[in-house]
Amino acid sequence: QVQLVESGGGLVQAGGSLRLSCAASGITFSYNRNGWYRQAPGKQRELVASIDSGGNTNYADSVKFRFTISRDNAKNTLYLQMNSLKPEDTAVYYCNQFSFWGQGTQVTVSS
Repeated sequence: QVQLVESGGGLVQAGGSLRLSCAASGITFSYNRNGWYRQAPGKQRELVASIDSGGNTNYADSVKFRFTISRDNAKNTLYLQMNSLKPEDTAVYYCNQFSFWGQGTQVTVSS
């Protein structure tokens, strides 16, 4: 049974930082491309960052140079380091591989 469990969300002031984690079981993150997505109220879910099996990363323009995606293969865990957070980063953040999704973790950035 595949399970993805996100953690690390919370309330932070603008300019602050958070680190999200996504622990996987029943699936191996390092074999394939993984991604972090987010969904704000009334908006579609969007890709924030991705990392492929070779460690190559890709970012949405809105988070470039502020967010960093990484993966610990030994722990089978995906991370998203978020710096210089803005109110528009407020959303539920989800990790993903193929059709598998976590339950999401809420990130709220106050101005």
